[in-house]
Amino acid sequence: MQINIVCIGKLKEKYWQEALAEYVKRLGPFCKLKILESSEDRTIEKETDKLLRLLPEGSYVVLLDVIGTSISSPELADKLENLMLSGKSSITFVIGGAYGFTDELRQRADERISFFRLTFTHQMIRVILVEQIYRAFKIMRHEKYHN
Repeated sequence: MQINIVCIGKLKEKYWQEALAEYVKRLGPFCKLKILESSEDRTIEKETDKLLRLLPEGSYVVLLDVIGTSISSPELADKLENLMLSGKSSITFVIGGAYGFTDELRQRADERISFFRLTFTHQMIRVILVEQIYRAFKIMRHEKYHN
């Protein structure tokens, strides 16, 4: 299973980099994870264009969107498992930048999900997403997860 995360900007703070690195390491036995970053821009249209260009061809695209369908950890695990069972070998999660994204990206997405009704920084949500992907694989394997 190939999982991609397409996002704007780099993780600047060391504590976010370290948290992300820990979960990337933990995901190693479960999937191949690739993070595709694009530079920040001053307009939402330019950032959206950059995100659209980074989407891998043929990948199932899941947009993290505050107005997407709310999802729980077990529901994310079910979703990933069902996608894998239906033959999807590449899933791409998209995180917008500080300005969000245009409707063009919403229309391109195969699905839009929301972890929270609250808004978080795009750096914070990247770490939360990778942790939730790791948690989903643990749930799929019926393993305990407490960290």
